[in-house]
Amino acid sequence: MLNIKKLQSILEQYPSFRSRQANRAVFRELAGSWGEVTNLPKDLREILERECPLAIEAEIVTADGGKTAKAVIRLDGGVVIETVLMRHRGGRNTVCVSSQAGCPLVCDFCLTGQRGFTRNLTADEIVGQILCFARLLKPEGERIRNVVFMGMGEPFLNYNAVMEAIRMMNDPEGLKIGGRRISISTIGIIKGIKKLAREPIQVNLALSLHIPDDRLRSRLIPVNKEHPIGDVLEAVAGYIEKTRRKVMIEYLLLDGINDSPDDAAKLVSLLKRYLRHLYYVNLITYNPTGKYRSPPRNRIEKFQKALEDASITVTLRYRFGREIKAACGQLAGG
Repeated sequence: MLNIKKLQSILEQYPSFRSRQANRAVFRELAGSWGEVTNLPKDLREILERECPLAIEAEIVTADGGKTAKAVIRLDGGVVIETVLMRHRGGRNTVCVSSQAGCPLVCDFCLTGQRGFTRNLTADEIVGQILCFARLLKPEGERIRNVVFMGMGEPFLNYNAVMEAIRMMNDPEGLKIGGRRISISTIGIIKGIKKLAREPIQVNLALSLHIPDDRLRSRLIPVNKEHPIGDVLEAVAGYIEKTRRKVMIEYLLLDGINDSPDDAAKLVSLLKRYLRHLYYVNLITYNPTGKYRSPPRNRIEKFQKALEDASITVTLRYRFGREIKAACGQLAGG
């Protein structure tokens, strides 16, 4: 896996143009090994191949007629993470990246949390997930257009590495992915929301709210005890006022848990109270992890209509990758 700091350290003893050549090879030409980078001297290529290899150890499986691909990536020390490529029409390719190996938040409906937490990922390991799929798409003349931090882990519990990775993605001499094409999803880590509002890169924020009631949310999402709904939505409101950027409110529908007309009314009340504008709700149908069920279609439609009748913009997330356990909440590291 790529190690940018080691790469920079090796190249310090060479003319500065060698560093530019190496960066271009990694991020623009998407080289899979230094042997491919023939504009570098042979002795330097051999050093880099030995000390800073570009190979990514990944097993890739596909679903949805090739629209979805999941990469199971093995990192140093045998740590395993998962990342997902979603291919939309018109070459709008999105990578769902992981920010942690596992997750410490143990949300009751999420396989990642049930697996447990191993460690934070480095910025290089985060960017490596994008490189993995960028290399896959290269022969087709396609590229990665969007990145969402909605894979394994809570991004704001690994804030510095996540932002370092985003700067690497956004670099015009690197992957050249626009800030507005990068989204960070949080369960509601208030400190992270406030810090993101001060960042110069205009990335998008998504809040995984899911439950409109503090008592139930604390049972299914234990971190809610430290970050109750009202405090989280106040932080989101502050983010909106400061950035003038629209926020996505994610709501995972669980059969008989949070999908009733009363739940819809509670959600409407919360959003109208705290967020006056620049938000929309993304409804997510539950993907099987063995404990809950997705509501029947008619109940999903009634929930959606209740929000729309309250003049709230609503979208329903398409189910990518359920058959290969690559959908929302199903990533578990192999």
